[in-house]
Amino acid sequence: MASDSRKVIVHLRATGDAPILKQAKFKIAGTDKFIKVIDFLRRQLHRETLFVYVNSAFSPNPDELVIDLYNNFGFDGKLVVNYACSMANAAVQDFCVADLKGPESPAGYSCKTATKVTVNDFVFSGLSAAGNTSNIIKASVTPAFAAQFPGLNGLGLSAARLDLAPSGVVPFHTHPGASEVLLVVQGSITAAFVSSANTVYLKTLKKGELMVFPQGLLHFQVNAAGYTSVAYVFFSSSSPGLQITDFALFANDLSTKLVEATTFLDEAQIKKLKGVLGGTG
Repeated sequence: MASDSRKVIVHLRATGDAPILKQAKFKIAGTDKFIKVIDFLRRQLHRETLFVYVNSAFSPNPDELVIDLYNNFGFDGKLVVNYACSMANAAVQDFCVADLKGPESPAGYSCKTATKVTVNDFVFSGLSAAGNTSNIIKASVTPAFAAQFPGLNGLGLSAARLDLAPSGVVPFHTHPGASEVLLVVQGSITAAFVSSANTVYLKTLKKGELMVFPQGLLHFQVNAAGYTSVAYVFFSSSSPGLQITDFALFANDLSTKLVEATTFLDEAQIKKLKGVLGGTG
C-alpha cells in the first residue's frame, strides 16, 4: 500500500441518500488509519452503520486503499463505502482486547498486544454474585463493560446484573450510547420507557420475559415482587454510558433557584431532594 498521506473529506450518512450527519477532514496513510478514524466518528454518532463519502475518485484502477475497504462502489464519480463497524474491524484484526493500562477514548480502549491475550480476557464471572442493595434506591448494578470485561472492547455490546431489593428502584435514567435489553431471571419488575412524543410504554415483567429500551430514551425499573428481583441487562455498546435524572438534577451544585425555574418544583422540595442526594446550592 502506498505510504504517502493524502487529505480526504468524508461525509457520513445513515443511508446512501440521507442528509449529511457529519463532515470531517483528515489525512490518511492506509486502510487501518482510515477505519480507525471512521469508527471513532461512528461511535460519536452512536451509529452501527454509516455510508461514507470520500473525495477520492473511483476508477477502474483504484489504489490499494480503495481495494482494501469493504463494499466499495462508485456514486457520482466518488468512492462510497457502506461502512459497518463489525465488518471493518474484522478486516483489520479478529478482536481488540482492551489494554486497561491505557486511557479510554470515545472509540474505546487501545488493543492489548496479541501475544498477551488469554482466554480469561473473554470470560467474566462477576455477574454470578448478588450485588449490594444497601443504598438509597435499594438496587445494585454490576457492570460487565469493557473496563471490567476487556474482551468486549470494540465489539459493540456489554452486559450487567441488576439486583432489586423489595421496594428497590432504578430511577428514570438514560444510556446515551446504547439500546438496552432487560431479561428478568427472578421475581418481577415493572419497567417503562418514555418516547420523544411523551408516550409511556409500561409493563410488569415476569421471570423469563424481556423488554427493550431504545437508545437515549428515559426509562426506569421498579421491583414488583415482595422479595429480591434479579435481571440481566444487555447493551448495544461496550460503554453504554449512564445518566440518572434525579442525580443530574439534585446531586450537584446547580442553584435551587435555577432548578425551581426549570422543573416547576418549589424551593422546599428541591432542598429536601438535594439533602437526600447530597447536592448543594
